[in-house]
Amino acid sequence: MTVIVLTNCPPGLRGFLTRWLLEISAGVFIGNPSSRIRDVLWDEVQQYAGQGRALLAHTTNNEQGFTFRTHDHAWHPTDHEGLTLIQRPNDSKGSTSSARKPGWSAASKRRRFGKR
Repeated sequence: MTVIVLTNCPPGLRGFLTRWLLEISAGVFIGNPSSRIRDVLWDEVQQYAGQGRALLAHTTNNEQGFTFRTHDHAWHPTDHEGLTLIQRPNDSKGSTSSARKPGWSAASKRRRFGKR
């Protein structure tokens, strides 16, 4: 089983993929091509994606039963003790915990002091 997800890619690339895979939703393609055809399709996706992003997931003979590849994604697959996990980018410039103001929120003050 092969799944390709395209985001912000040219319509011609989507048309190309419909020759080999079924488009079940906008930009989501699914099918069961051979591994040789899958690799050729992925090469074409990488070449013609332009400014878009792409993700390929397919079945394989490993512990998880599948593997995936990404093209121009902020999240990258990494190997962790034999399992492929997604590494999220480190958002050091604006995390929600550091952006909070110290003290009580307006809602908690109303509840605490009974003002409505």
